[in-house]
Amino acid sequence: MVVVTGQNKVGGNPDDAMSSSDAEDDFQEPATPTATQAGQALPLLPQQFPEVVPLNVGGMYFTTRLSTLRRYEDTMLAAMFSGRHYIPTDAEGRYFIDRDGTYFGDILNFLRSGDLPPRERVRAVYKEAQYYSIGPLLDNLEDIQPLKGEKVRQAFLGLMPYYKDHLERIIEIAKLRAMQRKARFAKLKVCVFKEEMPITPYECPHFNSLRFERSESETKLFEHHCEVDVSFGPWEAVADVYDLLHCIVTDLSDRGITVDHQCIGVCDKHLINHYYCKRPIYEFKITWW
Repeated sequence: MVVVTGQNKVGGNPDDAMSSSDAEDDFQEPATPTATQAGQALPLLPQQFPEVVPLNVGGMYFTTRLSTLRRYEDTMLAAMFSGRHYIPTDAEGRYFIDRDGTYFGDILNFLRSGDLPPRERVRAVYKEAQYYSIGPLLDNLEDIQPLKGEKVRQAFLGLMPYYKDHLERIIEIAKLRAMQRKARFAKLKVCVFKEEMPITPYECPHFNSLRFERSESETKLFEHHCEVDVSFGPWEAVADVYDLLHCIVTDLSDRGITVDHQCIGVCDKHLINHYYCKRPIYEFKITWW
C-alpha cells in the first residue's frame, strides 16, 4: 500500500516522492484481528448460563441448578455465576473451577438442602467454605464438633499470647539439635506451670496468705527463669497443666511432628529462705523420621 500526502507534479524531483516502503513504515493501519484471534477472545459480558449447570471442579464433575449456585448472594459462587464474570469451559462445555473438588459435593449439598458433612470431614469442608465465602455454612460448622470444641480450646490458649511463638521455638530448637548431632530425634526441656507462685499445690493452703501480702521487693525475689528451653505459663483458668500439655502435643502432631513427653522432675531452684521452685519440667522428644 502506498500512502501519498499530496499529488506529485509532472517532472518533479523523484527524490521528493515518498517510497512505498517508507510510507508503510511511518503510517500503519490499526491491526485487524484474525479469525483465530477472534475465536480466542473472551466473550462479551454478561455471560449467560443454562438453568442446569455442568461443572468441572479440578477434574471432578458435578451438575446442579443455577439457582443452587446463587442461593446465597454474598458468596463467591453466586458472584461467579451472576453473569458479571467470565467462567471458562472445558472441552465438553463444563464450567471450570480451578479448585480441588474433593469436598465440593459437601458444598453443593449444603446449598441444596442445608445438609452438613459428617464429623470427619468438618474441618476440610470448613476450609472450602472459607474459600467460597459461604457464611451460613461457616456458622453451622462452627457450632458442631470438632470446631465448637476448638473455639473453647482457643479461648483457653488465648490466655497465653506467646503460645504459637513457643511452639515455633520448640520446632526450631529440635531441628537444629537433630541436624547438629546428625540424629533421628532431639530432646528438649519444657516447663509448663499454671501457678504464678513457685510452690506446689500442697503448699498453697499453708502459704496462701503470703501470696497476696508480699512487697514488690519480695516479689522480685521469686521471679526467675527455669533452666529449660521453652517455658509455658502462668495462666488463670480451670484448665490445668495436663490440658496445656495436650494442646501442645496436639498442635505439634497436626503439623506432622512426632512428639513424646514425660515429666522428669521439678525445677527445684532455691529462691529465698525455705522456698524452692516447684515448677514441673518435661522432657520433649521430637522424632524427625
